[in-house]
Parts: sequence; C-alpha cells; structure tokens
Amino acid sequence: MADKNTNPLPFRLKQARTAKGISQKQLGIQLGMEIGTASARMNQYEKGKHTPDYKTLKAMADELGVPVAYFFCESESTAELLCLLEKMTEEDRLDLVKQLQK
Repeated sequence: MADKNTNPLPFRLKQARTAKGISQKQLGIQLGMEIGTASARMNQYEKGKHTPDYKTLKAMADELGVPVAYFFCESESTAELLCLLEKMTEEDRLDLVKQLQK
C-alpha cells in the first residue's frame, strides 16, 4: 500500500484471498453468493467499485481467517500484527497491552 489516500480494502481482500489460495468465484460461493454472479461480485469488491456491507465483510473475514480490521490496515506491518494479535488469547493481548504501556 503506497498511497495513504487509497482505500486499502480492495488490496487487502485480494491479498487475503490469494494467500488462502482460492478464486474470486470460490470465495463468493463459500459466502453464499449465486454461482453465476459470485466471481463478478467479488471482482467488484477487489476493484473497489463496490464496498461490501459489514455483514458481508465479516463473513469474508471469517472465511479468509483474518479480523475485519485487517481490511482497513494501510501498512503491511500493521496488517501482520493485527493477524498475530487475533491469534492470541484475550489474556495474552491484555498482558501485551500492559507491557507496551510501560
């Protein structure tokens, strides 16, 4: 993500989907979209022509194994940290917050 004024969602969505090794059509179908339109709908999201509503975004995040906030990370390091944090227990995250606040 080079341009801070660009919506990171399309880039992050494509990044998470390709990392999972599935096609746009596969993801759309797994999300319950019609077989005939799944690829086109996902393409619209990845091109930034349309933005999914929160319910769809949450379903995408769950299917791709990333937190919803991942789609809005502007930097690679923040995106990676967010994914790592999501894998931690709540107790471990709270301990980390305390350590960082020192």
